[in-house]
Amino acid sequence: MGNIFVPFSAPRKGARRAEALSNPGSFDELHRKCKDVFPQQIEGVKLIINKSLSSHLQVTHTVHMSTVGHSSYHLNTTYLGDQQLSPTETFPILIGDISNVGSLSAQILHLITERIRTKAVFQTQQAKFTTWQFDTEYRGDDYTATLTLGNPDLINNLWQGLTYLPFPFSSFPFLSFPFLSFPSLPFPSLPLSLPSLPSFSVSFFLFLSQSPTLKWIATLNLGYGGAHASYYHRANDQIQVGVEFEANTRLQETSFAYGYQLTLPEANMIFKGFLDSNWCVGAVLEKKIPPLPVTLALGAFLNHWKHRFHCGFSIIVG
Repeated sequence: MGNIFVPFSAPRKGARRAEALSNPGSFDELHRKCKDVFPQQIEGVKLIINKSLSSHLQVTHTVHMSTVGHSSYHLNTTYLGDQQLSPTETFPILIGDISNVGSLSAQILHLITERIRTKAVFQTQQAKFTTWQFDTEYRGDDYTATLTLGNPDLINNLWQGLTYLPFPFSSFPFLSFPFLSFPSLPFPSLPLSLPSLPSFSVSFFLFLSQSPTLKWIATLNLGYGGAHASYYHRANDQIQVGVEFEANTRLQETSFAYGYQLTLPEANMIFKGFLDSNWCVGAVLEKKIPPLPVTLALGAFLNHWKHRFHCGFSIIVG
């Protein structure tokens, strides 16, 4: 019997790389996974009522009775368009929030093409504009480029304001490196026909992820203003922990915080707690009451260094 020879073809590295790499996401979502583990401070009594008027429009009423500051009322409206990019992404999105004193906050998110996204943010303090910001984001196969203009002077000098360009890209299956950004670009007041090189600071970002299992995510960014590092770890379906470190070279301050989240699906409860280097501890307990669409939240926060204690109670309907 004769021998059968089967030729062996080496795998193409380019195809393997294309399958392994993915888009690293946007610049604003760097530390979001870790921050979601930490509890949000609750103070006073808060009542939140969510009402869906249609499949596109949702209204939220928030009444906050504070023991420290002034009590307030907020009306929030959210509009979702018909263009659905994924089960969790729908465009366009219009969000507006107005308080009882007349302060307004609004956001507009729109998908121009499958890869280009835009966002506009406006904020007013009563009758005075305080913030207007414009973002344009381009998402490639393994990178994201974002251009941001913050508080630009559209009449006198378009470039007068805050401008930065974060550029993350994936270099390995579980590694995105570097994030290169140019924050705080104050252009001088020169005519547009006379461009000049602005002063800028460069930041490098390292993003590690065990995607798609998302068991842990480590993020680090270093820049002229300091450093920010976070680590998120999902032990199992019930326990999640997060560690965050921040250093500010301008203020000569550093802080360290540890947070955790415990989910008890059988009891419809979520418990979050944190401890930081400023001698602050806090915890929030959320409890759903089925079959009613009601969620109760209890929170307590203590600052040992400043001898301050805050506690709160929230009722969320809808």
